[in-house]
Amino acid sequence: MNLTEACIKKPVLAWMIMAATIVFGLVAAQRIGISQFPDVDFPTINISVTWEGANPEAVETDVIEPIEEAVTQVEGVTSITSSARQGGANITVELDLSRNVDMALQEVQTKISQAQRQLPEDIDPPIVTKTNPEDQPIIQVGVSGPFSQQVVSDFARYRVKEKLQTVPGVGEVSVGGSLDRNIRIWVDSAKLDALGLTVTDLTSALQREHVELPAGRIEAEGREVNVRVLGEALDLETLRDIVVREQGGQPVYLRDVALVEDGFEDVRRMARVNGTPAQGLGIRKQRGANAVSVAQGVREELARIQKDAPEGMDVAIRFDTTQFIEESVHEIEFELMLACILTAFVCWLFLGSLSSTMNVVLAIPMSLLGTVAVIYFLGFTLNTFTLLGLALAVGIVVDDAIMVLENIFRHSEEGKDRVRAAREGTAEITFAALAATAAVIAIFLPVVFMKGVIGKFFLQFGVTLCVAVMLSYVEAITLAPARCAQLLKTSREGRSKIGVWVDKAFTKLEHAYGRALGWALVRPWRVLAGALVILAASVFAFRALPGEFVPSQDQSRLMVRMQTAVGSSIEETNQLFQKAEAFAASRPEVTSVFALVGGGGGGVNSGFMMLTLKPPDQRMTQSEFQQVLRKELNGYPGLRAVVQDLSQQGFSAQRGFPVEFSVRGSDWDELVKASQEMRDKVQASGKVVDVDTDYQLGMPELRITPDRARAADLGVPMQTVATTINALVGGVRVGKYSTGGRRIDVRLRLLAGQRSRPEDLALLKVRTASGALVPLSALVSQEERPALQAITRRDRERAISIFANVAPGSNQEEALATVEQLAKDLPGGVRVVPGGASVAFRDSMGSLFFALFLGIGVAYMVLGAQFNSFLHPVTVLTILPLSVAGAAFALLGTGSTLNIFSMIGLLLLMGIVKKNSIILVDYALQQRELGLGAVEAMQRAGPVRLRPILMTSTATMMAAVPAALALGAGSETRAPMSIAVLGGLSVSTVLSLVVVPAFYVVADRMKTRLSNWRGKRPDDEEGSPTAHGSPGGDEPRPAAHG
Repeated sequence: MNLTEACIKKPVLAWMIMAATIVFGLVAAQRIGISQFPDVDFPTINISVTWEGANPEAVETDVIEPIEEAVTQVEGVTSITSSARQGGANITVELDLSRNVDMALQEVQTKISQAQRQLPEDIDPPIVTKTNPEDQPIIQVGVSGPFSQQVVSDFARYRVKEKLQTVPGVGEVSVGGSLDRNIRIWVDSAKLDALGLTVTDLTSALQREHVELPAGRIEAEGREVNVRVLGEALDLETLRDIVVREQGGQPVYLRDVALVEDGFEDVRRMARVNGTPAQGLGIRKQRGANAVSVAQGVREELARIQKDAPEGMDVAIRFDTTQFIEESVHEIEFELMLACILTAFVCWLFLGSLSSTMNVVLAIPMSLLGTVAVIYFLGFTLNTFTLLGLALAVGIVVDDAIMVLENIFRHSEEGKDRVRAAREGTAEITFAALAATAAVIAIFLPVVFMKGVIGKFFLQFGVTLCVAVMLSYVEAITLAPARCAQLLKTSREGRSKIGVWVDKAFTKLEHAYGRALGWALVRPWRVLAGALVILAASVFAFRALPGEFVPSQDQSRLMVRMQTAVGSSIEETNQLFQKAEAFAASRPEVTSVFALVGGGGGGVNSGFMMLTLKPPDQRMTQSEFQQVLRKELNGYPGLRAVVQDLSQQGFSAQRGFPVEFSVRGSDWDELVKASQEMRDKVQASGKVVDVDTDYQLGMPELRITPDRARAADLGVPMQTVATTINALVGGVRVGKYSTGGRRIDVRLRLLAGQRSRPEDLALLKVRTASGALVPLSALVSQEERPALQAITRRDRERAISIFANVAPGSNQEEALATVEQLAKDLPGGVRVVPGGASVAFRDSMGSLFFALFLGIGVAYMVLGAQFNSFLHPVTVLTILPLSVAGAAFALLGTGSTLNIFSMIGLLLLMGIVKKNSIILVDYALQQRELGLGAVEAMQRAGPVRLRPILMTSTATMMAAVPAALALGAGSETRAPMSIAVLGGLSVSTVLSLVVVPAFYVVADRMKTRLSNWRGKRPDDEEGSPTAHGSPGGDEPRPAAHG
């Protein structure tokens, strides 16, 4: 007893299977995570090395090169990026996505340990950590209020941060714009000179008198007591009263030569929310945690924090990346519901009966909820790709049910009872339904061979769609027949007026189509010639399509990276930032401005703004607003602004710009010159905007050169000279101070007014061996020169990376072609290598076309096995290029681009358009088994299969309509895919009704002539009527006769 027979005989079993599937699906839907894209880890290892005093050239030669040589041997390394700076190095190792980062971390540590003997002896041990470039803050929280900076900073650090760290799924909470509380000792050099003291006297006294150390333990009478010497000053007065030195029998106190106050560390970073000073907190989620769930937990915790906060203290989310994710996912869910409604309407329109419609539409919850349960157990989330798979599956999952129902209905109209009609009608269509289902799945099998991030994304889409299609097939041959055997109304009784009208219309359409099909079968070569003309035109359409990796999305949020001139102070940078913030806040499109001065991975001359915009329907487009920002902000003297589209992030481990490349060579000066030339030319091409680079101009450097002979004569060690300058100019930590249960730094530094000019340093004094004080001007010379900030490398070559956005009116493909053309003019020894999203774009398109052609090959093999023929699969597949032509015309006509999402549409199209051909060819073969010729068999198959073909195609197209309308959040990615499906399916449906029959007839004639030429009867060939069970041949196929 097969499944169909079992379900017909035991209908309760069928209903229970459906109920269980739906229940498990509903439970999974409540528990499954939500995200914008599938969670993809970019396994990355970071190596940090400190080598005090070393210049970038020495760091590159002695540290970076040996480490690069060692880690290159680690399995799975795809890229190495290094930076040599003054006093240290940073090396980032990117690994293949399939590599286990923990195992790779151990291997890297082992390789570095083996290479340790090649490294300088005086470097600090290399620090090796695993990182992920995509671990960016998902939420930015701003804390502000009418309180002192210390109160706001402490509240943010010790109340807000500590509370948020307890939220499930929160990985790290970083504080930006916060200043650590310090005890500041501001030294007056004039008073030092007057009392004959040096900074060494101060630091020695503080380290001698302000100290707290454990002193061991006392063990007596069966007990143990720890001993601790409390030598630290307990308050600022005690600290001020520390004796620095005895002078003429009188003590010199710290207060006599320095100002001691409770303050903060040096201001190197500032944060503001809508122009108001604030403390910013960036919240990162744990790897694998659901971003939307984490954000919801953060919002709930912030509400509790705000409730208990001091009056006037404002704690609020200022930048939320998960809001767009929620809106986008909810929009897809709405489109999914709308697709279900439209599909149900199409089924009712064609079937004309509510009972028949319900019989078909029940396949939707059964298949979709069953799929949700499966992907939940596979560890997938409800993201753009899985939800798109579900949405596009709506129109497909009813196809098998429609074919089965139509066939059962036809058998019932022949006078058979419900049970017999259900059994025989299902058996007759089982083969065609299986072939169609297998053909869809076959297209997505090659997706497993796709590498990189795009392979990860496509895998989830393909698995989701394949599971839905498989479940729909199982439902169609088991549950649908069981329902028909119970509930199907025979003949046309109970049909609505619209149903009756549709029947009449279809009768007329079938007659008209029959005449057109008869004409095409008599003149098949003309039909095929017309198809070739359409195909040739589509080639030009495809060439005219602009190409890009992913379309830009209007997420109502932007990042603006800003930088002032090299050497600008924090005060100068802050003034320009405030001007930029004021402009952004004045724009009606902006609802919130979060700014960080001195952040973004640069020095005090760099930072960024995070802008939250109004909903798209209340403002100009995001692209237009970006142009406004570029024009205004780059017009401010001394400020350079780069607008970054955050929707381009997440597809590579680089910065997330659509155009990324590096200029590489061995000579650094030539490399800097070539990169600047390349940058200027690319900017002038008009194909890109927001051109940025990782090359850092050298900051002004005051070089102090000791006179060693003079210093030796006076008995002044070089360490004394360096320590004096470092303590008074840079500042030095001299101890810790306890207050309020916390330990804070005690830092010593020269008064600001006495270190504002280079010549001030020459006035500082040190003590000679004889005890006399001499100015530094007697021991050193000084010179201000630009210093090399850093040397950057890519894949063991010196390299300078350049990033850019695509200019309005251009596209990523044109921009990359421009870069490659300009690179040809570079001098010898310098070359351009694409990277980041640029490489991802090229690789993804190559992988997609490979998957497309491999999928067609697999589909041919599946169809060949099912039809037991080498020829009939070719007949079925003739419609594929014509469907691609329809997709090309649709994409070009709607102004869409060829991107990974429209390519998904093409892949999906390859799977679903074959169904129409399979239905036709399968029925024609059944008629051949009854003894009909090729023309007569196809002439009969066309009108009989017209209704299910139009019904299944229309249902699939209606399911794609909501996404194609490009409404709601994230529609920029969904629309190209749906447009490709709509265009390809509409063209292929019409053409398949004439082109496939014409090709079938031509192929049959050619086969007959070939057989005659070879001296064989056509009936002896594979795929001939006798091969499928004609009266004089083998036994008939079970699928054809139940």
